[in-house]
Amino acid sequence: MADEGIFSTARPKALRPASLSVGAHVEGILDEDIPTIRALIKVWRDRFPGNIIKSGYYFAKYHIKDFGISIPPRILTQVHACVGWPAKAVRSLADLTVFDGYDLAVDDYDVNALANRMALDTIIPEAIVSAYTHGCSFLTVTGGDDGTPVVTPRSAEYSSALWDGTHNRLAAVLTVNDANSNGAVTAWNVFLPGKFYEVMRDGRAWKAVKTDTRWPEPLAVPFISDPQLSRPLGRSRITPTLRALTDMAFRTYVRMEASAEFYSVPKLWFLGASQDAFDKDTWSNLVSSINGIPGDDEGNKPTMQQVTQASMTPHSEMLKTIAMSVAAETNLPVDSLGITLTNPTSAEAMAAAERRLTRDADRQNRLFGFQLEKLMRMCVCLRDGLSSPPESLDGLRAVFSPTREVSDGARGDFYLKVSQVNPTYATSTVGLRRLGLSSDEIASLQAATSKATATSALDMLLNGGANADNDGGREPSATGAE
Repeated sequence: MADEGIFSTARPKALRPASLSVGAHVEGILDEDIPTIRALIKVWRDRFPGNIIKSGYYFAKYHIKDFGISIPPRILTQVHACVGWPAKAVRSLADLTVFDGYDLAVDDYDVNALANRMALDTIIPEAIVSAYTHGCSFLTVTGGDDGTPVVTPRSAEYSSALWDGTHNRLAAVLTVNDANSNGAVTAWNVFLPGKFYEVMRDGRAWKAVKTDTRWPEPLAVPFISDPQLSRPLGRSRITPTLRALTDMAFRTYVRMEASAEFYSVPKLWFLGASQDAFDKDTWSNLVSSINGIPGDDEGNKPTMQQVTQASMTPHSEMLKTIAMSVAAETNLPVDSLGITLTNPTSAEAMAAAERRLTRDADRQNRLFGFQLEKLMRMCVCLRDGLSSPPESLDGLRAVFSPTREVSDGARGDFYLKVSQVNPTYATSTVGLRRLGLSSDEIASLQAATSKATATSALDMLLNGGANADNDGGREPSATGAE
């Protein structure tokens, strides 16, 4: 089985969902699987426009939604998205999920080394950002040339899935694998229980290659953001509410820009002066040191009045109101949205705001961890040719770095107090993780400890042998020699 990624080359044109369709029969695909594949294609085509909109807000590629009242057309056609709150909502939560390897009491299958070979440290962050952006993402598993499984992150933009509510797992997954320069899909994969289809375009028809996986589930696991009974495949962090608030903030910035443009040049009114008093270069007249306008024939002198610049305070106050609504929607601190309040936020208020976000991260990490554990069992079985995971992998646990910032002093104090009560805690992996050490640091420390213990044991044996030799060569004592 081979998998070349989502797209091997850049696409100059947008992807065309209508280009992916299948008939009643596809060469290489069992007829019994065609209805499931059709359902997957329908889900992808229906969800594709909404996923593109969410990506647009994440990458700040959205357009202004104008009411046609206060923004001049000349400015309206020149502005670009300038509010990055959707990306902030996604990245702030995703940054709290840092995968730190697997924990297994007896690692007979070398799972952490396998995770390193599959580069999970680089794959997982991409999948998590995509899951928070679109509601879900997928990690698909295929076989590599050297026997090491290949794990590929899949965005919901180019994937679809059916959910098996009875068994609470994926029923089938489709991933778009490649497209041509015109945006037409040319390759896609389908993951079903016990089988895997690799489909490519052959002229005007599709041609598939079927591979039996001997696995009771599709070779894919989902990363799901905020799963619910009505939405088992999750809900995006870029909600309709957040998109509407982002549009409001964008309009507010543009109105501020239009107001600044209007008042950037002094607006002067000369009452009683004729049009002939001004030449074509009005700006030179405004900035000249000395200017004068003669009176009329009757001796009436023109008077000057200047339009006062409007205050920007209403716009900035509206931005603060919108930012507080965004903070309530996303559990982000208001200060992280680029808004400085009049009254500085207290340390307690900032901690409470951050704690709401870390609670969300802790809950999501448990969900991600369950899928990562399933992924590793799947990869071990695929590598070793097993049809079911061995019982020794039941204790496998995915580990994430702590979401809350705790000082080194507080960690050390807690570690010391617990170790005094339970000495085993001091050298356990749990205790060292609570102390703030990473998986690599723990492995290095344990290796050094094992080496030191082996060296000490060897020294004891050598010293014991030397002492025995000295005792054996000593002459008998005079006492009792008779």
